[in-house]
Amino acid sequence: MFKTVRRAFQIADVRKKILYTFMMLIVIRIGSELPTPGVDPDFIQDFFAQNTGEAFNFFNAITGGSFEQMSVLALSITPYITSSIIMQLLTIAIPKLEEMHKDGEDGRKKIAAITRYLTVVLSLIQSTAMAVGFGRQGLLKEFNFVNAAIVVLTLTAGSAFLMWCGERITEKGVGNGISIVLVINIISRIPSDMATLYEQFVKGKSLASGGLAALIILAIILALVVFVIFLQDGQRRIAVQYSQKMQGRRMFGGQSTYIPLRVNTAGVIPIIFASSLMQTPILIATFLGKGDGDGIGSEILRGLNQSNWCNPQQLQYSWGLVVYIILTVFFAYFYTSITFNPMEIANNMKKSGGFIPGIRPGKPTVEYLTKILNYIIFIGACGLILVQIVPIFFNGWLGAHVSFGGTSLIIIVSVILETIKQIESQMLVRNYKGFLNS
Repeated sequence: MFKTVRRAFQIADVRKKILYTFMMLIVIRIGSELPTPGVDPDFIQDFFAQNTGEAFNFFNAITGGSFEQMSVLALSITPYITSSIIMQLLTIAIPKLEEMHKDGEDGRKKIAAITRYLTVVLSLIQSTAMAVGFGRQGLLKEFNFVNAAIVVLTLTAGSAFLMWCGERITEKGVGNGISIVLVINIISRIPSDMATLYEQFVKGKSLASGGLAALIILAIILALVVFVIFLQDGQRRIAVQYSQKMQGRRMFGGQSTYIPLRVNTAGVIPIIFASSLMQTPILIATFLGKGDGDGIGSEILRGLNQSNWCNPQQLQYSWGLVVYIILTVFFAYFYTSITFNPMEIANNMKKSGGFIPGIRPGKPTVEYLTKILNYIIFIGACGLILVQIVPIFFNGWLGAHVSFGGTSLIIIVSVILETIKQIESQMLVRNYKGFLNS
């Protein structure tokens, strides 16, 4: 990776793109420190001190701490991510959007425009909920229509600005801009999380015990990073053979290739879906000032809260972990089923004269791909669960409440690997152009 970056800086075009991306990220981090007008900064910090659930910690992590400070970029790019997922699902469900998606570059531009409008709508809804829900509890110094409207407009504009920055990075920089913005926000929280771990497990202890605790923490983090790299790069290659065709006096075809099926076919989406579904009731109850009673509703909310899982003093609430695992596996199969169509692949192979050795074209090929895919999805879901459960276990068992978790780790590793691959491809294209020009 470092060799690739060093070679990239030696190429003028790639170096300009990297520097452009770096400058845009500096602007984003400066914006994350600008406070929202009319907001009491002490309220949201006290709120986080009392609510350590995964929903708020993860949301604070992907906003780079902007949500905890309630800056102008407090919503970050979460509305854009949500709208992109919604549009991806609607593209599969609505035939007109599916035709638009297959209509080349013009169709994709129209879908991108719809995604932007949907992002603004979601930003307005989320900022209004925050301004009204938190404003009544003391977020605003003076809760009135004018102050609430200023907060709504500021947060919506901040989210739209981040969306614009992400698209400019994609166009003029390196990698996927939205993903890079998300990763830099998560990385910005790592130093504070490491400081929290140091204060809790290392500081004030003897050299032997403190050093051992530090080594254990580093070993766990390193093992998770290596595991995530293997999980993201792992794939099952299905061999495909194309039959030979005679055209005139020349023979065409006959080459061998493969279909790469990634082990983690759905990426981090199953974890996000499962976490969002379980934490949404907690968010709603928090906005309404409910959930602290002794009724069955409050007990259910405590079971859904990840901060209560694996806690030796509250083991009765660990049933939520079982529900979380089931939902993760379900969404892994669900998301893959709507984004990967074995029948379409089998039909395309048949039209091109391709076949899987030992498998007849048509329905047998579809059944074979479905069988292999179901097996791979389960392995990938188990890998996602393992990466996510390790931080949850230590947070519950040792009380290490940090914003950096399994979801953040998967996002960081996957985006860095993808960005490095794009830099390598840009350098390769430049080498080809230089060779052709010479």
